[in-house]
Amino acid sequence: MESEGIGRVFAALRALWRRGSGRYALIVLGLWIAVAIVSLFWTPQPLLATDGYHVWAQPSAAHPLGTDGTGADVLSWLMAGSRTNLVIAVLTVICSGALGLLLVGLMVSRSAGLASTTVAVVDALISIPTVLIALLLTVPFGASVGVIVGACSIAYGLNLARIARPSAMLAARSDYVESALAGGASGWYAFTRHVVPNIMPVLTVQLTISAGTSVLAEAGLTYLGVGVGAGVPSWGHSLSTSVKLINVFPLTVVWPGLVVTLAVVALNLLGDAFNSAMDEGSL
Repeated sequence: MESEGIGRVFAALRALWRRGSGRYALIVLGLWIAVAIVSLFWTPQPLLATDGYHVWAQPSAAHPLGTDGTGADVLSWLMAGSRTNLVIAVLTVICSGALGLLLVGLMVSRSAGLASTTVAVVDALISIPTVLIALLLTVPFGASVGVIVGACSIAYGLNLARIARPSAMLAARSDYVESALAGGASGWYAFTRHVVPNIMPVLTVQLTISAGTSVLAEAGLTYLGVGVGAGVPSWGHSLSTSVKLINVFPLTVVWPGLVVTLAVVALNLLGDAFNSAMDEGSL
């Protein structure tokens, strides 16, 4: 069984690699993970090292991407920030997926009262902006990675539930689910065994979009002061510290902006490529 599961993973990767969008996504994500791992052991300059004589320095051998307003090495902070953003993206996918599936399960429940109540709650809460959720979480917990993950997970989990509900409803009312329930299977077993596989294409696309959007959310929330804490390396931190002088030193904004763009596009394309591969039966 273990070897069969590994074989399916490699088959999925081969199917994605055959597509241009999938190949791009896999390359970017592979580099992202590799840089995050390398940054655990090495960065061009120590993160806390600053050079007051070379603030906003142009790219050079000592500082390949230049320095920011404190004289810190931009490349080192981007490399270390890749870890933070990778953690945020992964945790957001896990938490929003779990919340979304829980809500979908309640929305297609056999209990009409429970299902209608869950639908009403989701419709009421889904209009709350992610920024407002983050602000509410910041009051008791302070600015942190947890606040970003919590705000994104709630917002994206609600959105996932609303989008996946129609497909889940069709699967939940299908003959094979009815047969499973008639055979004594529990409602949650039928949901996880029969309904979830049928909404997997929707889940895949939405979760990859959620991962990409969480990277953008981190940058925006950190700029507003409700994202990662002070001194924590992240791509949003690099953007927020350099955007004030974008007209004078544009390169310090270009580098983190380019990294964020590449990562977000890769995550979005990964979901599309995975969905296309599933539609064509390659997975």
